[in-house]
Amino acid sequence: MRVKYSPIQIAIHWLVFLLVVATYATIELKGFIPKSLPQHALLTVLHYSFGASVLLMMSTRVFVRLMYVTPGITPKPPHWQDIAAHIMHGIIYIFFIVVPIMGILSMYFKGTEWALFGVKMPVTYDPNLLLSKKIKSIHELIANTGYYLIGLHAAAALFHHYYLKDNTLLRMMPGKRL
Repeated sequence: MRVKYSPIQIAIHWLVFLLVVATYATIELKGFIPKSLPQHALLTVLHYSFGASVLLMMSTRVFVRLMYVTPGITPKPPHWQDIAAHIMHGIIYIFFIVVPIMGILSMYFKGTEWALFGVKMPVTYDPNLLLSKKIKSIHELIANTGYYLIGLHAAAALFHHYYLKDNTLLRMMPGKRL
């Protein structure tokens, strides 16, 4: 039985982490820059691009996860912790797929041209601004809960590492031997 995630799983995990940080950072920084400045538009394009990249990488991550067996935790945790971990991972996977989809749908129904990494994306020819605004508000509401999900996920990994002293965190660390 393997004791670590595969190198591809580890790479995707940390790439998603970096993309999520970049996605949140661009939208937060955008709020400090006047709309009249070109940096505001640049941060908008980067936010869309990083968000869509999260969707792409999370979709890839789901596929890759189905190909590999999850390595066991040593020492083995109680059954309820296994269940809690599966639920939390399921929520995180769904979250980082649904939030970008909601953002893309919001832009699609807005009917305004937009781009991912400079490539123009399709928009509806029959804009529905009310639907676009509703989807955007749901996107923002759900995205704000992401701070808590990420924090809880990181706190759980650190709790396992420093308090329970198991290999939960080390299984996902690049270059660490177990």
